[in-house]
Amino acid sequence: MQRSDINKNILRLAIPSIVNNITVPLLGLCDTAVSGHLGSGVYLGAIAVGAMAVNSIFWILGFLRMGTTGLTAQAQGAGDSSQTHLLFTRALLLAVSLGLLLIMLHQPLGKLIMGIISPEEEVRELASGYFNTVIFGVPAMLSTMVISGWFLGMQTSVQPMVIAISTNVLNILLSLLFAFGLGMGFIGTAWGTFAAQWAGLLIALFLLRRFKGGRIPLAPIKPVLIRRGWGRFVNVNVYIFFRSFCIIAVTMAVTSIGASLGTAVLAANAVIMQFFHIFSYFMDGFAFAGEALAGKAVGAKDRRMLDSSSLHLSLWGLGVTTLFILIYMTCGTSLSTLITDDAGTLLMVSQFQVWLWLPALCGAPAFICDGIFIGLTATRAMFVSTLLGLAGFSLAMWCLPVGGNNGLWLAFVIYLCLRGVYLMARYASASNAALVK
Repeated sequence: MQRSDINKNILRLAIPSIVNNITVPLLGLCDTAVSGHLGSGVYLGAIAVGAMAVNSIFWILGFLRMGTTGLTAQAQGAGDSSQTHLLFTRALLLAVSLGLLLIMLHQPLGKLIMGIISPEEEVRELASGYFNTVIFGVPAMLSTMVISGWFLGMQTSVQPMVIAISTNVLNILLSLLFAFGLGMGFIGTAWGTFAAQWAGLLIALFLLRRFKGGRIPLAPIKPVLIRRGWGRFVNVNVYIFFRSFCIIAVTMAVTSIGASLGTAVLAANAVIMQFFHIFSYFMDGFAFAGEALAGKAVGAKDRRMLDSSSLHLSLWGLGVTTLFILIYMTCGTSLSTLITDDAGTLLMVSQFQVWLWLPALCGAPAFICDGIFIGLTATRAMFVSTLLGLAGFSLAMWCLPVGGNNGLWLAFVIYLCLRGVYLMARYASASNAALVK
């Protein structure tokens, strides 16, 4: 494959994924705006807690998308269409089963999550109502994740972009309709999200049928249920599942420790983290491209394609990272005013300006390597890298002579570095193992 062809494939997969990622914050912004115009700040707190409760479930179950992408890309690269159908059906069956299980357990689960977050009673009541409504859309949301992951494994990211944008736009419109048009108030945002989740699944199924010439790629049930066929599927996904817990642990620790340093520091850290999230929306686009291209190369047993794709992805990652670092170093303080106009928070951000760009620099290898390793289905190495990063974060917080907020962000940077360095060191052995399977 020519260099120009590799770059075209990377951009063909990355750009729609980046657009997809950028639309995600718009949904949270709309729900927050709707809640913020209902006459009380309690509703803002409730939407933050309720959305966090639901999103934590989707984050933990993100293996439904990632595992499906890696395995499907390998089957597609091997030219095995029957295997792509088997993988899709197994993933969809698991998504529906987990969704139904969560519905059955939603009351004790909701109480557990609210107990962990511990909001005030009025906020808890509203957030619980939001959670108990939106949870009934979980089977649709998980199924849509599987379909999006399968599309990416089949080397196209346009359909996942269309699904995400359509679902988010519908969510915004339906939340406004239910909350204000039908006079349902705060709970209307929950019903809007619920309706959009099921509408998003219908859109995904429609696009899936068009992609497959008028039919959904379901495999016969008998081979789907064969026990030995689930072994690798489960093995790949279980490591992604535990990896998610490590990531959530670090994210929650950063928020919790920041909160213990005072409200001003907590607010400044929220702004700093937004800079890192914006960077991640772009890097994730190239990581998604890595999932598809690395998986296809492994399926085709093409070492040259794998190494060339990995190299070009790394170069694109380096270019994007350099651009963001330059922007953040030169315009970071000015850009902060787009997020907040609070003078105290802006002053605090300026004092910690180095953390606007240093996490991006140190986190870039982890983003690109994560995508490539999902394509390799080397998810055990991904879990180990994140566990190592979590251990490094914890040890740094305990031992580093640098304290306060600088110590917290230095520990976060160490966590990112350890993940990236470990995966880079394991690339050769992981790629060799994937190619000989």
